[in-house]
Amino acid sequence: MSKKLLAEFFGTFWLVFGGCGSAVLAAGVADVGIGWLGVSLAFGLTVLTMAYTVGHISGGHFNPAVTLGLVLGGRHDAKEMVPYWVAQVLGAIAAAVVLYVIVMGQSGATGVGGFASNGYGEASPQGYSMMAGLVTEVVLTAFFLIIILGATSSGAPAGFAPIAIGLGLTLIHLISIPVTNTSVNPARSTGVALFADGPALGQLWLFWVAPLIGAALGAMIWKMMSDD
Repeated sequence: MSKKLLAEFFGTFWLVFGGCGSAVLAAGVADVGIGWLGVSLAFGLTVLTMAYTVGHISGGHFNPAVTLGLVLGGRHDAKEMVPYWVAQVLGAIAAAVVLYVIVMGQSGATGVGGFASNGYGEASPQGYSMMAGLVTEVVLTAFFLIIILGATSSGAPAGFAPIAIGLGLTLIHLISIPVTNTSVNPARSTGVALFADGPALGQLWLFWVAPLIGAALGAMIWKMMSDD
């Protein structure tokens, strides 16, 4: 169990540090910044690389919503859910701490700004409402769980699941960065919200509630259409 929790800690660390780090450090650089497309790809690559690296140890969840969905889908032991959640949140916070230290080391830095946090209303990148953010996060998390459960099912081609899951997360970010800055992962949202300027902490509830609801729906939909 300790090895599983370490795998989840470091996998979630990599997801937050790589994904949010790309947004904070590289997305907005004039002329050479990677933009939303680059950030979307970065999040997908973090999951793809760590799923191949530690997926055989812990299952490669790196996300409380994914753990919940896999438990409800009959793919993971329910008694491990809360320990996984703790490891994931701690990994996200640790990554945010390291990223905070780097950001504050820039010449003239006075704060971290939004710090790749998730939000709605005034905190949405394009000013989308709370309802728009809620619907977006529920729907996209549901499809993320369907992708995960399908790609790891017994009938799927062996060895390719991390690719489908990583590209699925990339697509999710391409759709929803303008709406909420994309969560679909309560741990990812929590880590950076602790350091972000603005309303991120006050809006964090939505980025727990919506992904968990979406994960449950995704698991239910998969079980309705699959015998696996």
